[in-house]
Amino acid sequence: MKASRIAAAGAAAGLTVLALSAPAFAHVSVQPEGTAAKGGYAVVDFKVPNERDDASTTKLEVNFPTDHPLASVMPEPVPGWDVKVTKSKLDKPLEMHGEKIAEAVTKVTWTADGDGIKAGFFQKFPVSIGTLPEDADELVFKALQTYSNKEVVRWIEVPQEGKEEPDNPAPVLELSAASEDGHHGSSGDEASDSESAEKASAETAAADTGSSDGTDTTARVLGVVGIVVGAAGVAYGVLAGRRRSNA
Repeated sequence: MKASRIAAAGAAAGLTVLALSAPAFAHVSVQPEGTAAKGGYAVVDFKVPNERDDASTTKLEVNFPTDHPLASVMPEPVPGWDVKVTKSKLDKPLEMHGEKIAEAVTKVTWTADGDGIKAGFFQKFPVSIGTLPEDADELVFKALQTYSNKEVVRWIEVPQEGKEEPDNPAPVLELSAASEDGHHGSSGDEASDSESAEKASAETAAADTGSSDGTDTTARVLGVVGIVVGAAGVAYGVLAGRRRSNA
């Protein structure tokens, strides 16, 4: 009985480690490369995982907030994808660098010109945006993800504080407070802001790659350890049972 319990415990330990190392359920999300401070500029990544085993993601539509329109929206070219920027007239014109802006980007659409995002992979779509609103703590970007089998997943449900996350949450960008020196990124030259954003993007991408590699390696090691522990437990139980039978 004792040997059987040890074997069962070993197998359970292996399964637990494997479960912990398995990827969690993912959805379309948005994260800044560095910081997204109120009143400033930022480079943000729309991260799109492929959650289907029998289809690829071939299209992404991201709707930009109309309650806090952004005067500057510049997508970074992504190999293998065509991008279309849609602008609409504003009910209330924006003022940027002393000039009034009557229209703003309301949607950005990426369409794959090849296979798109295959099963088991994800893709990042970087966009430079600004100036970020000073009277909001977050921006909501509702998104539509289209698969090669024509299925469309609508990531449009706005998460509510204190409630469970919805099944199809919309990407939400959290905005940080402006820097203590009062610089928001809108008073200087826009080219400078763009260069700074690109530099931050490159540095963050390098760090992200290293972090991702480390995480993947750790997950693999944990998985192997779990399998070894489980196998050892089973082997011990079998040997112990044979010894008892021979005795």
